[in-house]
Amino acid sequence: MGVKLKDILIRRPLSLKDFSGKVLVVDAYNMLYQFLSNIRARDGSLLTDSRGNVTSHLIGLFSRCTNLMEKGVRLVFVFDGVVPELKHKELSRRAELKKEAARKYEAALAVKDFEQMQKFGARTSRLTKSMVGDAKRLLSLLGIPCVQAPSEGEAQAAFIVKRGDAWAVSSQDYDSLLFGAPRLVQNLSIEGRRKVPGKFSYVRVEPVLIDLDENLRNLGISQEKLLWLAVLVGTDYNPSGVKGIGPKKGLALVKEHETAESLFSSVELADDVDWRDVLKTFEEIKVTDNYTISWHPVDKKGLFDFLVNERDFSEVRVNKFLGSLCGSLQKGLGDFL
Repeated sequence: MGVKLKDILIRRPLSLKDFSGKVLVVDAYNMLYQFLSNIRARDGSLLTDSRGNVTSHLIGLFSRCTNLMEKGVRLVFVFDGVVPELKHKELSRRAELKKEAARKYEAALAVKDFEQMQKFGARTSRLTKSMVGDAKRLLSLLGIPCVQAPSEGEAQAAFIVKRGDAWAVSSQDYDSLLFGAPRLVQNLSIEGRRKVPGKFSYVRVEPVLIDLDENLRNLGISQEKLLWLAVLVGTDYNPSGVKGIGPKKGLALVKEHETAESLFSSVELADDVDWRDVLKTFEEIKVTDNYTISWHPVDKKGLFDFLVNERDFSEVRVNKFLGSLCGSLQKGLGDFL
């Protein structure tokens, strides 16, 4: 779900050249789910190899990473660990929505309504252990480091940036800001456009930078009050927030109160959860400093064997990258990104 703060944040447009030489920590699950939602066949089904292994996420990952590598962007991927207890309810809610989407997809399939098939097919996306394993394997073969978070990936990514081991977090969600990420980059796409989920259309996008300190100054609040605001509008740990309160009204409300006790005694959370537990989850989320960030040369043979021999990628397209190490891949992949 992610916290909805877009309407009140300063988002400064940048170009890809601005990220050349910089280290960006990617929220792996966030990016992989984008690919699973958008890279699908015309009937809304996922792309697979001849053995039934899902390749949609690998197609997107290979194209995105190699193109960004060509632009001089240094990537690190962080993968989620153990889900916080408070998030289980939200995950159950999402699972029910996926079941309903699956039923609607089957109904659309029966009448060959391709637009509805795309729409509801995208909403059934699930990231399995085997998909995650394939993604990690691909990144390793590309020489891109991966970090395993003990809990939330965005918390670990924020921690890495705060330590100075990376310049910014890359994610479409805003949650890393709640964990104190100094900088957040969104829309890290090479194509300058993004497919609208569930539709055969695209929207123009450009990378944007969200600077935490700049935004806190502009909003006139502290990091602590940013967390209060997030709880009011809804987080993964209390999805419904407070009924009738969006980011603008919530901002005004947190400015009226000096303590969390005063604020939350004046409102009622829509979810059956204690606001103290929500704040505690954010403040005490587990992260680790036991990680190594180092880049390695591309494993040409391993990459060819994996993508071409095992996952049925085009030999010509893979060789085009391997031949130059920084060459761009087939233009057709851009239609998915």
